[in-house]
Amino acid sequence: MPPIPADFHPDLERFIGTARWFGGKGRPFRVTGARRAGELGGDGGAQVVVELVSVTYDDGVGGVELYQVPLSLRREPEERLEHAFVGRWDDLHVYDAVHDREAMALWLRAFGSAPTAEPTAGTAADGLLFHRSADEELDLTAQAAMLSAEQSNSSVVFGEQALMKVFRKVTPGVNPDIQVHDVLTRAGCDHVAALYGWLDVTGEAPEGSGGSVIQLAMLQQFLRTASDGWELARASVRNLFAEADLHADEVGGDFAGESARLGIALAETHVVLAEEFPTEQLDQAALQQVADGMTARLDAAVDVLPELAAYAEQLRPLFAAVAGLEGLTVQRIHGDLHLGQTLRTVKGWKLVDFEGEPARPLADRLLPESVWRDVAGMLRSFDYAAQVVHREFDSDPRAESDVVEQRLHRADEWSERNRDAFVAAYAGREVTAAERVLLAAFEADKAVYECVYEARNRPGWVMIPLSAVARLAGGAPPAVAE
Repeated sequence: MPPIPADFHPDLERFIGTARWFGGKGRPFRVTGARRAGELGGDGGAQVVVELVSVTYDDGVGGVELYQVPLSLRREPEERLEHAFVGRWDDLHVYDAVHDREAMALWLRAFGSAPTAEPTAGTAADGLLFHRSADEELDLTAQAAMLSAEQSNSSVVFGEQALMKVFRKVTPGVNPDIQVHDVLTRAGCDHVAALYGWLDVTGEAPEGSGGSVIQLAMLQQFLRTASDGWELARASVRNLFAEADLHADEVGGDFAGESARLGIALAETHVVLAEEFPTEQLDQAALQQVADGMTARLDAAVDVLPELAAYAEQLRPLFAAVAGLEGLTVQRIHGDLHLGQTLRTVKGWKLVDFEGEPARPLADRLLPESVWRDVAGMLRSFDYAAQVVHREFDSDPRAESDVVEQRLHRADEWSERNRDAFVAAYAGREVTAAERVLLAAFEADKAVYECVYEARNRPGWVMIPLSAVARLAGGAPPAVAE
């Protein structure tokens, strides 16, 4: 197929600007280029071209981001794909390929033909390099279905066997989600879905992207019996609210046991990551840099949400206490852990999405960090689950104030109970004073990040993390000494 013409760029801009996975909503941008990563098909059915689209921002921040946009090209309009329509290109009708079952079948067959003996070799398909990392025999007749819950990426399920995650915002270099899943799969870790393969494109990268290898997708085990951890936690809170006279430990839907099992799963995963990836010991200078980074993020957040200024002076000593530690071991961690990144299966908890925080540069997401950052992320998620359900129940302005106050108390009680159960099970012992310093600082750092996110994306939710900041700033920072 010929390259995408410049007069198709406005269609790409409209499509990308309204996509759920686009990270630049609210910012002025232009499509300034499209590089063909590869093609699939061409037998009279679906024809797929995989485009790497350069998005250039025209605001004060500026910058260029790279997005993967797989396109399904059809000679005739497809009514079933109307919701995924991108535009017209000459006499072709162009659709988002992840919604096209025939297009996704081409990807599955390409994975099926990749060798498993030497996964680093892969198999090429018109510029695309498919790799296999397991001997799992793929059902190439399985029908594709796109999942609707994805945000920053797109996921397609093939029958009941495999799930393919298509990365949307891409960066040259190793994708941590593929890297970590590959390592944990080979190590036999029970707390992740097995990796079956991944997709690369090599060659000349777009100008200014800084690399040549870009990882586009990963194929992994589909956990068909799984329940989403976020939804399970919210169901537990709703169950508590339905029993107005009972405490969190008295209702049938008490979640503390699951929180404890989740803490154990994270601890065991951290052990394997420490065995398979290098660990480092941070000295005083490095700890000062960690503390300075937290303070810098706080200062930047105050500019976005001025209400944070009321708590800034109380948070600074909390962050400064990190620099007073005598040393810290760091390793590879999840990097963006919350209940939405967990699945409960009949065989226990699974952790998913090891990409790290999407807003952070790729090089930073590959760096070793403290395991307590993951723990802090989960603590914030327990708080969110309780507060979101509380908001759902008490959105009616006619609700009686004493009832609202009672439910808020129960929400705080639920959060505290599950936070305590998670930390106790994760540590398996008493948490040291130094670990309490880290946990408090990382939790405050995460809450500050959440304040900025909510201010920009969901202003109606900003009081959830802002209340957490107020709580964390309310007392003196924990002492390091026992």
